[in-house]
Amino acid sequence: MAQARVKARAPRKEPVLGERFSVFAESLLTGVWIAVACLGIVTYPAAFAAGARHLRRRTAHTAGGLREFAADFRAAVRRGWLVGLAGWAAVAAVWVDVQAARAGLPGGPLVGAVGLLALIAAAVAGMRAAATWTPGESWRALLGAAGRRTVVDPAGSFLLVGGLAVVACSGWLVPPLAVPVLGAVAAAAVAVEERYRHR
Repeated sequence: MAQARVKARAPRKEPVLGERFSVFAESLLTGVWIAVACLGIVTYPAAFAAGARHLRRRTAHTAGGLREFAADFRAAVRRGWLVGLAGWAAVAAVWVDVQAARAGLPGGPLVGAVGLLALIAAAVAGMRAAATWTPGESWRALLGAAGRRTVVDPAGSFLLVGGLAVVACSGWLVPPLAVPVLGAVAAAAVAVEERYRHR
């Protein structure tokens, strides 16, 4: 009889639908954390890395919250701000290329298109690198490996390009919606990397 009562009191496993909705809700909250951490202008790689690590903890059923996110962000920003600075430099270079294309310079449209494609590929590689970041890892090594995965796993890379498009459209149509959607993109990056790891 006592064993029957113990079995009756054992916690039930959370339904799959409830688990997935919980992860989705957590990713939206993480998007808010990422957006706040991005206010430092060059801190966006560190913010994305901390958000992705938080979501990896969540899907692994490991405890963690805002305090752990903040600790990860502090660790990632030590070298991650250099990656953020390089990203803004790349954006500036592509902007110059696009302006050259619009001015009608010879070869301008081709240079502008190549520049935009390179910027999108760099953004995808950056997201893939941030999705696998752990404290103490070299950003240079992470970015090199992520660049290779961006090329050899085009399906995952196109998924992240779609995520970037969703953020851009959300920000254009309903600007506040772009904030939580950042967390969904971080969750997509984590999922893409997990999919690649299990292949």
